[in-house]
Amino acid sequence: MRRSACSTCGGGNLGRRDFLRVGSLSLLGLGLNHYLQASEALAAAGATGSGGQRKAEACILLWLEGGPSHVDTWDPKPNSNFKPIATNVDGIQVSELLPLTARHMDKIALVRSIQSKGVNHPQASYYTLTGHEHENAVKFPSFASIVTKELGPRNDLHPYMLVPMPWEDDFFDYQDGFMSAFIGSQYDPMVLPDPSKEEFNVPDLRLPKSITKEVIDHRRSFLQAVDEAFRAKEQLADFDKMDAASQRALSMLMSPAVKKAFDMSEESEQTKDAYGRTRVGQSALIARRLVEHGCRFVTASGWVDAQWDTHGDNDKRLRDNLAPQMDRSLAALLEDLDQRGLLETTVVLVMGEFGRTPDINPGGGRDHWPNCWSLAVAGGGIRGGQVIGASDEKGGEVADRLLSVGDVYATVYQALGIDHTKTYTNPIGRPVYIANNLEDKQGQPIPELL
Repeated sequence: MRRSACSTCGGGNLGRRDFLRVGSLSLLGLGLNHYLQASEALAAAGATGSGGQRKAEACILLWLEGGPSHVDTWDPKPNSNFKPIATNVDGIQVSELLPLTARHMDKIALVRSIQSKGVNHPQASYYTLTGHEHENAVKFPSFASIVTKELGPRNDLHPYMLVPMPWEDDFFDYQDGFMSAFIGSQYDPMVLPDPSKEEFNVPDLRLPKSITKEVIDHRRSFLQAVDEAFRAKEQLADFDKMDAASQRALSMLMSPAVKKAFDMSEESEQTKDAYGRTRVGQSALIARRLVEHGCRFVTASGWVDAQWDTHGDNDKRLRDNLAPQMDRSLAALLEDLDQRGLLETTVVLVMGEFGRTPDINPGGGRDHWPNCWSLAVAGGGIRGGQVIGASDEKGGEVADRLLSVGDVYATVYQALGIDHTKTYTNPIGRPVYIANNLEDKQGQPIPELL
C-alpha cells in the first residue's frame, strides 16, 4: 500500500470501511434496495426542504486533495515565486499558473479569508467537508449529503456521486467526511471508478445478454406472488417503502437515461482533450454529464495520494503537474457548463482542506495552514468577478472579513433554495446547524455573492 505524500503527517494504518458501491446488483436490481430504501423520504425532503426561490439545481465540488497553496494560486503574494497575472476582470489577479482560468474570472468569485480547523489532513478534511470538528461520540453529515437530503433526487440517477474514490491508496481514513452520518445512509455517495480509464464503466448497470426485460417482468410477477402470500401473514414490516426501493432499483437498471449519463463515448475527442485525459480532467467531465442528467451533487476527486500536499518541491510540483491540471479542467468545466446553459443552475465549488504556509520550509515546500486560505465558487446564480475578504501581506492571516466554510455552505444553500438556518437533531438529541460556523455558531450567507 502506498503511503501519503505528507511527510509530516502522523497516523497509523487505519481501517477503512468500503464506500457504497452500485456493483452489488442482482438480476432484479435488489442489491440496490438497501441503498434506496428511503427513496420516498428522500423525495419528500426535496419537496419540503426549500428555503425559497432558487436558481441552482445542482452542485459540483472540485476537491483539491491535500490542500493547495493559496499564495501560489488564488491569492498571489510577493513571497510566491510565481508572478500575478491579470484576469478578464479589472483589478483581479491570480497566479501565472492559472492562465486559462484567468479568462473566466467574470464567472468566478474568490474568497480569500477562509479560516478553518484541523492541522492534519483527516481532521481538516472532515471539518471542511462537514463544517464540524471530528467527535468520537457523534458523526456529522457531509455538506453534500445535506444538499442531497434537502433537494431530493431528479430522474433515475442517485443524487450524490463521488468520482473516483479519494485517497484510495492512502493510509488515512477520510470516509466519514463524505458520508451522511445520522441523517440516513440513503444520502451517502455512490462511488464511481476512474473515468479516465478506457475500460470505465459502472458495474452492473446493465442486464446480462441472456436476461431480457420480459424475463425480468416474469420474475417480478413470481416475486410478487410470493410477497403477497408472505404479507398475508406479516403486517408489521413497511412493505410500501420496500416496494419503492425495489422499483427505483429496477428503474436504474432499466433506464436508458442512467446508462446515457455514464456513457463517456458520447463525448467528442475534442471535449475530452479540453478537460485533459487525466483522472482529474475526466472526473470533471463526467461531473458535468451527471448534473446534466439529473444528479444533485458530484464531488470530483481525481487527485491521488494528497497530491496538493506540497511539503517538498512546492514550486516544481505546482508548475509541472498540479496547477496545469486544475487550470485546464476548471476552465473547460466552466466553459462547457456555460455553453450548455447549465452554469446558471450549477454551483461549482473549488477547494481543498486548508491552505499552505506563507513561508517556504527547508525542503522547498509549504506546510499545512488552516489560519487563512482561499477558495473559488462560480455558477448557480453566484455573482462572479469579485473577491471577498483579504489576507495579510504574506497570506498568513486574515486581514479583512474572516469567513468559514459554514458561511460558504450557507451561501450555496441559499443559491439552491435551501433554508440555511435549518437544524437537524443528532442522535443525542442536540440541534446541529446544517451551516455550522466557527465556534459552532450558525453560518451566514455572503451577501455579495447572491
